[in-house]
Amino acid sequence: MRCPTCTSLDTQVKDSRPTEDSSAIRRRRLCLACGFRFTTFERVQLRELVVIKRNGRRVPFDRDKLARSVSIAMRKRNVDPELIEQTVSRIVRDLESLGENEVTSETIGETVMAHLRDLDDVAYVRFASVYRNFREAKDFERVLGELSGDDDVPVVPARK
Repeated sequence: MRCPTCTSLDTQVKDSRPTEDSSAIRRRRLCLACGFRFTTFERVQLRELVVIKRNGRRVPFDRDKLARSVSIAMRKRNVDPELIEQTVSRIVRDLESLGENEVTSETIGETVMAHLRDLDDVAYVRFASVYRNFREAKDFERVLGELSGDDDVPVVPARK
């Protein structure tokens, strides 16, 4: 593992333990060149996912980008960061379990929304407002109607 401060490859693992949900291994490391201590995480990756964007472009799946998006939706919400990390892991696991190496950005967005809906209503609405490209207040009313269970409220289609 490369040291983040001096870029030396000469690092040593000082401590290893599973995360709380056992979805990753947390390792404390020491750079033997500069003495810097840092933490790394190892996760099981079932398959290499490729995202098919709306414009047809294919890009490698980026777990960190997904985690940032979920964190932005969860900003200033009273939810344990460990629970957010577990949610991101479940989303990735769901995507990998689809059995396909390629997944559309729409599938990712809908999967994230399903998990956020179970986790936090405000985060769900925040994410939906960006994902579905809300333009007016009535767009928020529709998604709030979805949360309250109003069946007569039409669903806002994903943006194109």
